[in-house]
Amino acid sequence: MKWGIQLNKQRFKCKDCGQLFTSNNKSVSDSNKEIWFRNWVIGKDTFDKLSVESGYSKSTLQRYFSKMLSKAPILEFNSTDEIYLVIDGTYFPNDICLVVYRNFHLKSTQLYRMTNGEHFEEIAEDLQNLLSLGIKIKSITSDGDKSSIKAIKKVCPRVPFQRCLVHISRMCRIWLTQNPKHKSGFELKQIAVKIHHIDSEYKRQLWLIELIQWEERYRDFINQKSYNIETGRYWYTHKMVRRSFTVIKKAIPNMFLYLKDDKIPNSTNSLESFFGHLKGNLNIHRGLSLANRKNFLKWYLYYKNQT
Repeated sequence: MKWGIQLNKQRFKCKDCGQLFTSNNKSVSDSNKEIWFRNWVIGKDTFDKLSVESGYSKSTLQRYFSKMLSKAPILEFNSTDEIYLVIDGTYFPNDICLVVYRNFHLKSTQLYRMTNGEHFEEIAEDLQNLLSLGIKIKSITSDGDKSSIKAIKKVCPRVPFQRCLVHISRMCRIWLTQNPKHKSGFELKQIAVKIHHIDSEYKRQLWLIELIQWEERYRDFINQKSYNIETGRYWYTHKMVRRSFTVIKKAIPNMFLYLKDDKIPNSTNSLESFFGHLKGNLNIHRGLSLANRKNFLKWYLYYKNQT
């Protein structure tokens, strides 16, 4: 029978033995605490703020959050049979590399791998696992990482592979520096800046003509070599200009597939933005152990898919 209130909780008395007790539904309590754990993971809330808003003490929340971080959730996602896939990896301290396979249009993570780098064997295995789930990959957008390119060509040779235009343009601008010393570098930089602004076949043709004309003007310049007497070796004198042009030229077959299918993303910017928010949240909770940091990343992906 009900027997008054104690600490704002209903107290009961057993009619048989006279024992007094208060009800404590642990499942409901844990469910309530998980709401605050979710806010801590993806909402950038601190323990002090959560303690005030939830009514739980800071130590109670810390114990529960530690319990949650000791395990990893199983990733859940809603997907269609056909997806436009974006692949990218990002690095964290302690040699943690998070490789994410993301459905561009649904903005959900299809698969992820926690590893120490972007390796061909692992990426090939992940792509094969996606195909084994019955997912039809309509296109793949990725940067110029050699391991990714090799894996995509092996596992998905017939799937349109779109190179990230922003990545190509950014790397060329870095190699050519802010103020190129030679006219060739300045002109090539202007060509590289235009890459991710091409939104029609007409603009693509104009851009290709400009690149071809640049190569004709500076072919001898970029092929010029220097000789080191001490080592007895030759190297390209203007290696950064040559490297930038070579990267652009080799990427051309995979640069403009989005003009034929406007559903194909032409960059990995959406995923890089996602990584930026993830790192921002993780930095707020500095001091986590290595194991807890890894599980924090997994919980973040899990909760983000639910949103």
